[in-house]
Amino acid sequence: MDGLRILVLPEAGVPRELKLQVAELQEIAWPGGPSGPAPGADPVHDPALRPLSLLLLFGDRVLAALDLLSKGLVHAGRTYAATGLSTVVTDPAHRGRGYGRHLVAAARAVAGERGADLGLFTCDRGLQGFYEGAGWEWLPGAVLVGGTAEEPFPSDREGFDKVVLAAFFTERARRHRADFPHRRIALHPGAIDKLW
Repeated sequence: MDGLRILVLPEAGVPRELKLQVAELQEIAWPGGPSGPAPGADPVHDPALRPLSLLLLFGDRVLAALDLLSKGLVHAGRTYAATGLSTVVTDPAHRGRGYGRHLVAAARAVAGERGADLGLFTCDRGLQGFYEGAGWEWLPGAVLVGGTAEEPFPSDREGFDKVVLAAFFTERARRHRADFPHRRIALHPGAIDKLW
């Protein structure tokens, strides 16, 4: 991966020229925009989730991008610092070279280094192997409940084919790993980032 570098910045601190490149990639991946504000909007994510952008760059060109979102999570009577992946995208002209996997693995490391107890997110079932190859683990039977408590947005809703992926960073989280498979996990990240 010679000549590549990963830039890690709060979403609000991403330079405009890079933000526009990311918006172009998001528009290709999700025509009309992902499930939040339009690509390129400032901010794309709810600021309460402390969005952290990771960009894989070759020179000044964005090859892949994603965001880490974070919040407190209460599950099975315990409180955790939870982080999840959002808006993972790779430039179609550069797919198949391991760039996306490299960035997703780096995001896993960054999440652990920045104090998360655990990482949780959903992906399309067909992408499960991609994320597992980057160090994330599948939580069989788990359902991530997004949205809000008043307007829940579960990952098992009709028409969705999602799986839940996780990483357990702290000893405490690893000790309680069995609390997560085959459970509904009330993440509730809000109305903007319904399932981060």
